[in-house]
Amino acid sequence: MAEGVESIKLEALTLSEGIRQSPVCIIVLGMAGSGKTTFTRSLIQHAQEKFNPYVVNLDPACKEVPYAAHVDIRDTVNYREVMKQYQLGPNGGIVTALNMFTTKMAQFAELVRRAGERGHKWCVIDTPGQIEVFTWSASGSIITEGLATMFPTIVVYVMDVHRSVCPTTFMSNMLYACSILYKTRLPFLVALNKIDLQDCSFVLEWMTDFEAFQEAQEDEQSFVSNLTRTMSLTLDTFYENLSTCGVSAKTGVGYAQLLTKILDCVAEYERDYKPVYEKKLQERLAENASGPKPVDHVEEDGVAVPLGLGLQDPPPNSGNSVFLMAPGLVPQLAENEEEDMEEDAKGTAEDQNFHSFVQNHLTAQQSKRDKLQQEQSQP
Repeated sequence: MAEGVESIKLEALTLSEGIRQSPVCIIVLGMAGSGKTTFTRSLIQHAQEKFNPYVVNLDPACKEVPYAAHVDIRDTVNYREVMKQYQLGPNGGIVTALNMFTTKMAQFAELVRRAGERGHKWCVIDTPGQIEVFTWSASGSIITEGLATMFPTIVVYVMDVHRSVCPTTFMSNMLYACSILYKTRLPFLVALNKIDLQDCSFVLEWMTDFEAFQEAQEDEQSFVSNLTRTMSLTLDTFYENLSTCGVSAKTGVGYAQLLTKILDCVAEYERDYKPVYEKKLQERLAENASGPKPVDHVEEDGVAVPLGLGLQDPPPNSGNSVFLMAPGLVPQLAENEEEDMEEDAKGTAEDQNFHSFVQNHLTAQQSKRDKLQQEQSQP
């Protein structure tokens, strides 16, 4: 995004128009090492001719991506600077970077809307490899639900078939997929990736044949395997309506079927999910039209007293077109000098406290010795 985010006009972005037909937002999720980024690249390549995807990268920690992104969070938020300024770890830095991005959700939605008008039928969104950071954070929910209320939105969960040969690992993936499905409440597609290394037929068999999955665990008698056997009975209902597709992000095998599965998920959104979101939109519009609700029982609960704090928004940083520049990320002058002064003051205070402690200790010891001498000198 070459232009500053503040220059993006939002007049055309209104909820009253309802859910638009395009672009279809495809949110790609997957555990670290599942081949999610490579899967995204291959999806873009196979969909380029027919659907002209609008590409968004929301992983601020990756060094580089194998595709050209129209919107890249790394161009707007400096991940390492966030960790340094706010003294955060890797996951905390990713969460904070996503939170900063979410503060401009309206502008991001406007860019997606414009992309649909320019002929982009799909919007492919690549998410961080730390899947729990996006799935269970407030910013991930805002991005997912915000897009779903304006555009057809589906979720693609990338699963590593090669690592899921172990029944316990397979069950872990299925439990995570189930939790994401109920968390997002959107059409859900499981992409069984890396079929060039391991055929995915065993996954489909385990999902449809309970006895076959039990036989695969006969040699395992650990507590985890016993828990897995119990959970497999619970997930039978989950498997019934779960859409899956075997693909190889490296070789491109299975992507023709994947595109068909994605179109089926879009039809499912139009049929089952769109009425729900449209109802929510109407309730939101009615709430906005009615204005703020009057406060009940004011006389009983008390009277509001103005605090007179005079709080005002800080003035905009003129001349800065950097997208999502947080106040804490603006370089400060003489920062090192201030830190040195704080460290010196802290060190001086510690020295004084130490000397006081030593002096008090010596005084107490001397008092004990004097008292002991007095007792010995008495007959």
